Amino acid sequence: MKFVNHARYAADAGKIAATRPAHRDYLGTLLASGQLLLAGPFTDDSGALFVYEAETLEAARALVAADPFAQAGVFEHCDIKPWKLVFSAPTELVPAG
Repeated sequence: MKFVNHARYAADAGKIAATRPAHRDYLGTLLASGQLLLAGPFTDDSGALFVYEAETLEAARALVAADPFAQAGVFEHCDIKPWKLVFSAPTELVPAG
């Protein structure tokens, strides 16, 4: 089942920058294991959107809790909900550069 996490960041640019490498390494691990479908920050640096593949809401919450951003307090709030994909344009999801 797919779960969306709309995460809001704390207003601490230094903490975000310091933790970002570990956060991205963690996301890479989830992506490689099929537990992360997509992720990216909002352009105003207020937070990010993640789509996970997990069996249950509790499992999705555990993925979020294990994220270095969560452990460092970068995630000020996470709204995690089950999500159903209806339409997709895969070529639009390829990161630029």
